[in-house]
Amino acid sequence: MKRSYKYSALAALTAMVATAATWPLAGQTPSSGDHLVVYGDVAYFYPPGNPRNCILNSRFKQGEPVGFRMTAINPATGKRDRATQLVVHLTYGGKTIDLPMRDRQTEKQPERDFFVAKWIVPDDAPTGIVRFTVTAKDPQGRTGEFKPFEVEASQITIVQ
Repeated sequence: MKRSYKYSALAALTAMVATAATWPLAGQTPSSGDHLVVYGDVAYFYPPGNPRNCILNSRFKQGEPVGFRMTAINPATGKRDRATQLVVHLTYGGKTIDLPMRDRQTEKQPERDFFVAKWIVPDDAPTGIVRFTVTAKDPQGRTGEFKPFEVEASQITIVQ
């Protein structure tokens, strides 16, 4: 009796692991071959050599550089297309602005296979949460979207 219970539990666990690969991750929409998988992070974008450059962060002051690093993967191939267009959509202070992203990869730095956009927090930006999403569209017309967790503590926040 105990042996069959163990095997039943093992079979159930194996089935869960096998199907987990098809579950979307947080921040992603369910994907098939016709939708891109979009993900990334937010960091300080100070100039190279600054000790705070590229440190992950979600709290910024007026005048500080917010960096968005994202990628969009074709789930059918598992690769990104450098011609994909990504746009960051920021909402704060009652307005929305769009920031086109650029491909960060170069011949000298092929390991940087992601897209970037930089936003300097304006001096007139009110303190509080900045909502953002990132949309992507590849040359074949596939689209995808990234939305951060709906947890206020995880959002970009402008502080004093």
